[in-house]
Amino acid sequence: MAWGCALCLALAGGAFLILLVQLLRWLRADGDLTLLWAEWRGKKPENELRGKVVWVTGASSGIGEELAYQLSKIGALLAISARREDELQRVKKKCLQISNLSEKDIFVLRLDLTDRSSHEAATNSVLKHFGKIDVLVNNGGRSQRSLFVDTNLDVYSAIIELNYLGTISLTKHVLNHMIQRKKGKIVTVSSVMGIMGAPLASGYCASKHALQGFFNSLRTELTDYPEISIINICPGPVQSQIIQNVFTENLSKSIENSGDQSHKMPTDRCVRLTLVSTANDLKEAWISDHPYLAVCYLWQYAPTWAWWLMNRMGKRRIQNFKSGVDADASYSRKKK
Repeated sequence: MAWGCALCLALAGGAFLILLVQLLRWLRADGDLTLLWAEWRGKKPENELRGKVVWVTGASSGIGEELAYQLSKIGALLAISARREDELQRVKKKCLQISNLSEKDIFVLRLDLTDRSSHEAATNSVLKHFGKIDVLVNNGGRSQRSLFVDTNLDVYSAIIELNYLGTISLTKHVLNHMIQRKKGKIVTVSSVMGIMGAPLASGYCASKHALQGFFNSLRTELTDYPEISIINICPGPVQSQIIQNVFTENLSKSIENSGDQSHKMPTDRCVRLTLVSTANDLKEAWISDHPYLAVCYLWQYAPTWAWWLMNRMGKRRIQNFKSGVDADASYSRKKK
């Protein structure tokens, strides 16, 4: 009897210790625990992506630009696309400087996601250059900073056209190729805003919710192709130029002051975790510091608490925006 009690106490103590360790990991986390486990014990991007043909949209700045740099260092063959060809050439030049890739290993292709009639030809151009597409990274898009009551409806139309319809149009053409090969990875940079709702970004949230719903549904249509992976990446606030190019109340207006971005997650860390997610075929990855990471968990497991917390955060977000500082400045963790 005493031995049985001792065993029960030991098991209870072990379980408590495991829970405590997990809690401490979570408090310090900058991604969901499944992702961080994959980073520690899973497949390495250096092994999985070297020599693969990766097409990155929105590659002229921000997350897309950093993806190009890290992929080139790994040794992936790159197709990089955006509207600004001069900026793509700048990115290509740096990729060549920091990697062992040659000129032919990086294909610059100007692409406007809103021009859906051009997507088939663009896909064929990449296939003609490399002969295959192993990974499509849907990264192109724009965010939003405006209240719904102040915003023209044509802004919402433009957001959906770019972030959602443009993305799924390009995906359709690339997916046809992957189905023929019976393998490939489609990685879509969504957002934590595709999981939750937040003020000042109602149209952006809607477009990211649409992407989440679309790709989660598409995954279920591809069960006969187990080697085609659908991977949704959900970053929180990241240091990038996305704020400088957001939609506002009307299509002709730009934001005057993007505010200090230093409190946000560094772009290189976000991209590293994105590549870990890609290498390990994670269906969905949350990449964020707290409090947005905490809200993701609450939204998943305790939505009533999440709504309460987002209402409190939302008020501060609007106050920050109206006072001219970054909307997320007051509650994001400061980076040293």
